[in-house]
Amino acid sequence: MLKEKIEKLNKLDSKLSAIFFAQSLLEWDSETIASDGGVEERAIVAGEISEIYFNTFVNDETKALLEELDERKEELDQVTKAIVFLYKRKFYNIAKIPVEDYTDFQVLISKSYSAWEKAKNNKNYSIFAPFLTEIIKYQKKFIKLRGKGGHPYNTLLDDFEPGITVEILDEFFSELRKNIVPLVQKVCDKQNNEIDFINKKFDIKKQEEFSKYIMPKLGFDTSRGMMTTSAHPFTLNLSRNDVRITTNFKEDDITNSIFSTIHETGHAIYEQNIDEKFGLSALTTGVSMGIHESQSRFYENNLGRNINFWNVNFPVIKKMYKKELNDITVNDWYRAVNHVKKSLIRIEADEVTYPLHIMVRYEIEKMIFSDDIDVNKLPDIWNDLYEEYLGIRPENDAEGILQDVHWSGGAFGYFPSYALGSAYAAQFEHAMRKDIDVDKALKNLEMDEIKEWLKDKIHKYGSSKMPSEILKEATGETFNPEYFIKYLYNKYEI
Repeated sequence: MLKEKIEKLNKLDSKLSAIFFAQSLLEWDSETIASDGGVEERAIVAGEISEIYFNTFVNDETKALLEELDERKEELDQVTKAIVFLYKRKFYNIAKIPVEDYTDFQVLISKSYSAWEKAKNNKNYSIFAPFLTEIIKYQKKFIKLRGKGGHPYNTLLDDFEPGITVEILDEFFSELRKNIVPLVQKVCDKQNNEIDFINKKFDIKKQEEFSKYIMPKLGFDTSRGMMTTSAHPFTLNLSRNDVRITTNFKEDDITNSIFSTIHETGHAIYEQNIDEKFGLSALTTGVSMGIHESQSRFYENNLGRNINFWNVNFPVIKKMYKKELNDITVNDWYRAVNHVKKSLIRIEADEVTYPLHIMVRYEIEKMIFSDDIDVNKLPDIWNDLYEEYLGIRPENDAEGILQDVHWSGGAFGYFPSYALGSAYAAQFEHAMRKDIDVDKALKNLEMDEIKEWLKDKIHKYGSSKMPSEILKEATGETFNPEYFIKYLYNKYEI
């Protein structure tokens, strides 16, 4: 009897994973190569696929199956137990939402991406505002239907980082702001600002060549993944054997493409190194966005902005750009890629000011789901907060509220994961350095030892463990943001 129920669960898991695969493929096409003219038809298809997923998953049979297996969880192997836990959590997250609302929302966000892209290109928030208004209405409705209680925003935060609440984040961000604001000012007052060479014209084809060079050096398996470009860099896993990333190239900002590529490669390495025993199942993806961002930001900042990393890789890039970097030393380059600046664009921000960018988004999202805010006033709220937190004000919507893609996909609650990811990364690095010589590995560009540590402690588990469990087992401690604060002060205090 139990064996039959496990087989039924595995069939359900296989079917849902296949539907999700199709959804992801459609998303990939929509955000990379699909024509603008096909938006409406793609939205219809997205809605149909979402309805199939919903009806396959949310029904009395699935509910009974999950409850029965959960009651006998002590008799289940670890993988099956993890699948039951994951699907039970997912089931009760969407079961109270009517299928019509669920599919209509998917159609809306499918159309919304194109509206956001058009609005950003035209620096005109009013193009996107009607879509954002509807997305917020749906999310507020879903929060009420799900009925989790507490602060409304907690429901969305928990979707991206299980266990994280407004109360935890308020304390976390308060501690960061208290320590980071004085550090930013101190560094900006004393650092060497002679880094104009970084804004010369750098041929885009050579930037792409460097990206394709560095990805496998970091540990990305090119036989199980690919890279292209998009308006906003992202990573998408169809399976552990088909992980796709996008980056973005700017002729007058070479560091943008380099660190976007390294960041997304960190995400991709995580996905590629999940244990193959999970197959094409719900467990074959990162456990949370906080843990996921810890991996991307670990590669981007803890490794990618380390002097030992550039001692090996700067000669490669200098050879590509002999004219542009003729008189530049590795120390000049290192200083430039770690330059601290109060800037407007999150994905171009240095690692010291970056958390302040996240705090702006966190405060706005918290406002949206605490009060009835006029969506048309959000650009002004955004600009005011940038002036308060960073002392600068966006001149247009593209460098302000339209710079990120997340809200077009309804991803409210995601942004705090970036700051959590930076803090997790520092905690992981502290633990890693007890086991291996990170600097020696970087000097020799021998990344396998680093990748294997991450695989053994984090990657291989996929979604089979909770984020807090992975963090505690990998580092021996619960979440401790002090490691991130110490990391920043040790590196940047002059």
